[in-house]
Amino acid sequence: MELSQRFAGGGETELEEVITCFGEKLVRYAASVLYSHQDAEDVVQEVFLWAYQNRARFDGKNLSAWLYRITYRDCLDKIRGQKRRKLLFLFDTKEEPAVYMEDTVSITEIAEALKPLAPKERALLYGRIVDGLSYEELSQIMDATPSALRKMYERTKKKAAKYLDACGYALPITGREGSRF
Repeated sequence: MELSQRFAGGGETELEEVITCFGEKLVRYAASVLYSHQDAEDVVQEVFLWAYQNRARFDGKNLSAWLYRITYRDCLDKIRGQKRRKLLFLFDTKEEPAVYMEDTVSITEIAEALKPLAPKERALLYGRIVDGLSYEELSQIMDATPSALRKMYERTKKKAAKYLDACGYALPITGREGSRF
């Protein structure tokens, strides 16, 4: 009997066989999607656990395709989860005053006001203001020249101030790097 069919109704012995047969291939595949070997190993471990727990759902036909499909889906879920965690870190829901604005403005209010910015613009503001990254460091991250990022930062800073002002938060914009924002 073929491994695919045995796995559908099998136990731990068949699971070990499946892990031996597909483990390394799935880790390489997941690593190519996630760009992280450690995250890939975590995802593949979860894939095998889920597949084993849900083996009754498997039709017994193409085990390889089934495992790759689960791995792909889990990789995308992992990426989405990482994005969500990064956003939650940037825009914490705690009502803490922002250090560069009036003490009455919370991080949540700022996040809401800055939603219209493009993700790249928010990333640039975050990198410059929160992480204090140089334009050279940001250019490696964002695949743009430092001079292009400087110009984009100036435009984005003005756009962000406009959005915040429209929401009722006055934000002084003073000179280039000496601004409070």
